[in-house]
Amino acid sequence: MPNMNGKVALVTGASSGIGRATAEAFAARGAKVIAAARRADELATLVTEIEARGGKAISVPTDVSVAADVERLVVQTIETFGRLDFAVNNAGFEGTVEPITDCAEEVWDRVLGTNLKGTFLCMKYEARAMLEAGHGGAIVNVGSINSFLGFPGFSPYVASKHGMIGLTTSVSAELAPKGIRVNIVCPGIIDTPMHRRGRELFGDAAYDQVLQHSVHSRRAGRPQEIANCILFLCSDEASYITGTALTPDGGYTLTM
Repeated sequence: MPNMNGKVALVTGASSGIGRATAEAFAARGAKVIAAARRADELATLVTEIEARGGKAISVPTDVSVAADVERLVVQTIETFGRLDFAVNNAGFEGTVEPITDCAEEVWDRVLGTNLKGTFLCMKYEARAMLEAGHGGAIVNVGSINSFLGFPGFSPYVASKHGMIGLTTSVSAELAPKGIRVNIVCPGIIDTPMHRRGRELFGDAAYDQVLQHSVHSRRAGRPQEIANCILFLCSDEASYITGTALTPDGGYTLTM
């Protein structure tokens, strides 16, 4: 992976899981990092750890479903580091697992507000900053295998992740001629707090059966493996890749 010295990377949902691993990976390769999420304490710990390794980072507590928060996040990025090269829109919320007949409107609104509206708001302000600077950039959204596959009782989450595919390809078509690439990474079962909650909900036996019979690699992925995919898509080595969904899932979707 090439170094990213002098570049600036913004990562939402950076307090844990894939977002945290991605922020750490950018910093390890020399990029200055803006870590955003709602959990301020976890962000502060992340920044302290990055700086202890010689990196540069700031934390900006942010609710991506609130336009003013997202606008402030991007403004603070430019004010602090003077530019924005890479943006990873990873903030997400899984909601609850229940039949559509029991799904509360409030759950639908929160899931779509974070996952789909939040991605829209982030790209809106990130793209503005990149276009104003005129030096191009790369945006990577974080979807899911549920961007392609339905799952019973998970309708709001699946709908939000499907919507991110259309949003990504549409914005790519807008921005690619202006030097900004937009892609989406759609991970499978990754060992993150979100998936650990799934294991608790469905039970170890059911979860392990899926890993052994539906995932070719016979294991859950690691957050760092997804971070590597994201950094590749941001790098110049992916210069001809835009509007694409990369699916690091250990072969899961091939079995469906």
